[in-house]
Amino acid sequence: MKLYVDLGKNSYPVYIENHILKEADKYIAKVFTGKKIMVVSDDNVYPLYGEELRAALSEQYECYSLVLPHGEATKSFQSLPAIYSALLEVRLSRSDLVIALGGGVIGDLAGFAAASYLRGIKFIQIPTSLLAQVDSSVGGKVAVDLPQGKNLIGAFFQPSLVLIDPLVLNTLPGRFINDGMGEIIKYGCIKDKDLFAALEKHGSFDDLKEELPEIICRCVDIKRAVVEADQFDRGERMLLNFGHTLAHTIEQYYHYERESHGEAVAIGMYQITKTAEEKGLTHAGEAERIRKVLDSYGLPHSCGLPLKELTGAITLDKKNLDGNLNVVLLHEIGDSYVYPASDSFFADKNKHQII
Repeated sequence: MKLYVDLGKNSYPVYIENHILKEADKYIAKVFTGKKIMVVSDDNVYPLYGEELRAALSEQYECYSLVLPHGEATKSFQSLPAIYSALLEVRLSRSDLVIALGGGVIGDLAGFAAASYLRGIKFIQIPTSLLAQVDSSVGGKVAVDLPQGKNLIGAFFQPSLVLIDPLVLNTLPGRFINDGMGEIIKYGCIKDKDLFAALEKHGSFDDLKEELPEIICRCVDIKRAVVEADQFDRGERMLLNFGHTLAHTIEQYYHYERESHGEAVAIGMYQITKTAEEKGLTHAGEAERIRKVLDSYGLPHSCGLPLKELTGAITLDKKNLDGNLNVVLLHEIGDSYVYPASDSFFADKNKHQII
């Protein structure tokens, strides 16, 4: 399956195909004519797929690798000097290439390094987590975290190519499958009621696994359309942040050590929809549908935290724009909208509210 993200001079193809990793060189040759490639990965992914990728590339290119510690803590400013040093050591020029081989952390971090090294060097995304395959590898958002919040330093820098091999998910631990399912459920909520209904019908990852390439393709296609309409996140692209306002603050509160991103998004989607129903901004019953799907796919809908603990972090969230919080809500499943709010959207609830 092939999709094409049409952004003028920043356009690129996305290929979704079993076993594509073994043929990566054929696809990369279509978009890259330089000599040197740096593969950036982590210590979970590289032992599984790094040498296989380098073997596919080494006949045509000078291929190097940098392996970083896995986990959200790596996606920080402190990791950037090591990446820049590795690129300089092998003398990568502006005509060379960086490949991000890994999940969302590696994709965001390597992408930001590529965007800022020599004012921009080509990079390719080869996502190996379900979350990265359906969401973060497409769209060109690259970033690092600060202690004050997630993704606060970043850029819009589109990849030259995205290669998605669903078979690499066979080595993914169950929790990280659930993590990716959080984003798949999000796409059903914001844009595709039929996708959401299919998730309800299947009721488990094992049951839908046979259809996974098509589900990944559907999610990427939704994101493609949204990004083409709003590359720089000023309008419709904000819909992709459904559940994320609460999710980022939950992740930050626990120092990225408890809930994964997808788990935090799951909590955010349910809790914000429940709040919107109480305010008459979402049709009644939609939060309960979301809760049941989350339960089916092993995702949480609460974190046991007093809401008042999060309101300070919410005001720092990067989606604040012109004094508004721009909360993403649902009219109903499959129909989302941006609601200009403020932190009082949450703060005017019972101060003892537990989410």
